[in-house]
Amino acid sequence: MNMRASRFRRLALAAALLAAAACASPAPFAPRIGICTSVANAGIAKNAGCDYIEEGVRSFLVPDRPDAEFQAKLDLLKGSPLPIRACNGFLPETLKSVGPEARHDEIAAFAETAFRRAREAGVRFIVFGSSGSRNIPEGFDRAVARRQFVSLLRRLGPVAGKYGIIVALEPLRRAECNFINTVTEGAAIVREVNDPAIRLLADIYHMLCEDEGPAAIVAAGPLLVHCHIAEEDGRTPPGVHGQDFTPYLEALRRIGYAGGISFEGRFTDLASELPAAVKTLEAQLARVAGAALKQ
Repeated sequence: MNMRASRFRRLALAAALLAAAACASPAPFAPRIGICTSVANAGIAKNAGCDYIEEGVRSFLVPDRPDAEFQAKLDLLKGSPLPIRACNGFLPETLKSVGPEARHDEIAAFAETAFRRAREAGVRFIVFGSSGSRNIPEGFDRAVARRQFVSLLRRLGPVAGKYGIIVALEPLRRAECNFINTVTEGAAIVREVNDPAIRLLADIYHMLCEDEGPAAIVAAGPLLVHCHIAEEDGRTPPGVHGQDFTPYLEALRRIGYAGGISFEGRFTDLASELPAAVKTLEAQLARVAGAALKQ
């Protein structure tokens, strides 16, 4: 039995028990669970109950390095018990997306290699956070920066589509970046770009930091293709401080979300802490599914 099927069965059973509805159909809401880490930790992640790894564009796809170096990464992946579903950390700070030093030609070349290698590795999503790249320089016109960024995404969309890749735009908290800080703002940009290869990510940790409620997820709807999660206090994994994510998970259920949810937080001992994080998130997903069965 594969991990995805196993999780679906566990969540469906827990939901049925919580709803006291033994005759009810299994709840369909069972997102994949993954973790942002090196593929070298895939064994730990699989043992903890994860479905996939979220690696780094620059650490795994190495778009600025020769093909031989990337081949070594592919060889490592061949021995992995889990697939790499997504890669984050897209652009280095030196490749500016906006401002007077924007380098769109170089970004396009970098992206071409990244997307081609992503397809080779079976990666589906490239997460576009890249705070250093997209931070608007002090004194630069924000409206101009926004137009620059929309233009860049319109340029990247067809390249991503050519390789079957989806770019997931990640809103970041203001402490990290001064541009695109909410899911609402990100959704508006994705709609303006209007390319099926340019979609949206909801990072629940960033949403909590920005006091953005679950309604933003509902409003974004089908634009959302990927999620990150961590507790607001210390960016710890679920279960450390008891953060209740169920309002956000319920919003995901309402929009029929079928993507992944990646832990992106601070682990001090991955092998001992990750199983508890998986169980905590599974329990909250089961509560959401159970509540839905009662309706």
